[in-house]
Amino acid sequence: MTNNADSGISGDFGLRVETYRQRILDVLDRCLPKDQIAPKRLHAAMRYATLNGGKRLRPLLVYATGEVLSIPAKELDAAAAAVELIHAYSLVHDDLPAMDDDDLRRGQPTCHITYDEATAILVGDALQSMAFRVLSDSTKLNTDPATQLQMIHLLAEASGSNGMAGGQAMDLEAVGLRLDLVELENMHIHKTGALIRASVLLACLCKTPHDAAERDALDRYAKRIGLAFQIQDDILDDEADTDVLGKTAGADRALNKPTFPAILGMSESKARAAELTAEAIAALNTFGERAQPLIWLAEHITQRHS
Repeated sequence: MTNNADSGISGDFGLRVETYRQRILDVLDRCLPKDQIAPKRLHAAMRYATLNGGKRLRPLLVYATGEVLSIPAKELDAAAAAVELIHAYSLVHDDLPAMDDDDLRRGQPTCHITYDEATAILVGDALQSMAFRVLSDSTKLNTDPATQLQMIHLLAEASGSNGMAGGQAMDLEAVGLRLDLVELENMHIHKTGALIRASVLLACLCKTPHDAAERDALDRYAKRIGLAFQIQDDILDDEADTDVLGKTAGADRALNKPTFPAILGMSESKARAAELTAEAIAALNTFGERAQPLIWLAEHITQRHS
């Protein structure tokens, strides 16, 4: 399996998921400062928030896209680490009392509970800056400086007010309101979808030269699975148990947040997720059999239970 991860062989991607999860864990472990280095408490909290559990969906999307495009995994590690660091920072800040005020994440106490609120804020700040350091410092991207700058720009857009942070602001403003479907989808295109899309497009930029038609197809795929992922998250928030989710079940309902089941109903939400998944898979037709890794992930997103 390790050879597959380094060579870009597609085959059954599901057989290699754990290999890739271990790979990104090793990459992140090397990126993060050791907790024996001052400031020790901050570094320990950064490692706690990043290394303990998680689905690693965004790095998996980077590696799966790399397989489709025949890019060696070692040339994708920096991009995979950068998106996961941004994701980890966002979870730490989302869980803060000023945001979602959650006590549980990935089956463990949230960062601000284990440490304290001030440390958790600094953890998010440090993880965010580290993501861009990883992209700017890496010598393993195998790209020219202009492309490397494009990657940094792409991740910054996906993370900021035009992407994830903007979507979080929309989410906070929507508490207690009843959004229509267009408004709800727009919120999650930013809050959840932007970083998922960036994961796929960062992998595209790791290939030289770039193929515009392939990038457009992958972009269509990424936009649809980003929404499908969020719909499934909303479904699980209603249907799954806290022990399975690893976070507080029913939290969105308790906070009176607009969700897909609240607007569409449960059966229609599941139908919408299935529709988006089918559209995502159809966007990959140009790749033929090479698309299998991304098809596996698309199906996994709407069939997962946590």
